[in-house]
Amino acid sequence: MSICKNTVVYFHYDLTDAQGTLLESSRDGEPSAYLHGSANILPGVETALEDKTEGDTISVTLPPEQAYGPRREDQVRRVPVKHLIYQGKLRPGLTVQVNTSEGRKPATVVKAGKFGADIDTNHPMAGQTLTFTIDVMRLRDASPEEIAHRHVHGPGGHQH
Repeated sequence: MSICKNTVVYFHYDLTDAQGTLLESSRDGEPSAYLHGSANILPGVETALEDKTEGDTISVTLPPEQAYGPRREDQVRRVPVKHLIYQGKLRPGLTVQVNTSEGRKPATVVKAGKFGADIDTNHPMAGQTLTFTIDVMRLRDASPEEIAHRHVHGPGGHQH
């Protein structure tokens, strides 16, 4: 079986930056899972996995434009603390949720004050060239329910 539309793919990955620094890895836990062809992962990674089989290893490097986008300075702004959702003490580096007219959005605190905070709503990996090293662990056909919902159900996937 090879990876094509509506294949459930179980995989382990390492994610490194342009300097080779490990940013994330799934290898200490259960494999991740996604439904191929349903836009559940970055398009460049999904394209690189097309036609691969169990046991294959790939490495794909994505520039910022194909990963999480360029870093935009206009995404750093001051907001009243009352619009932030967080636990503990508000401090630089803390990930918070911001209430917006489009719903809650994640942000990183750049500077914290008593009544306001400077927050960065760029993706934490925006502006970075990223390399994904992926080991394809297991493949299976998606169930009709998974195809209808456009994501994997069960371990490694979405839990309903």
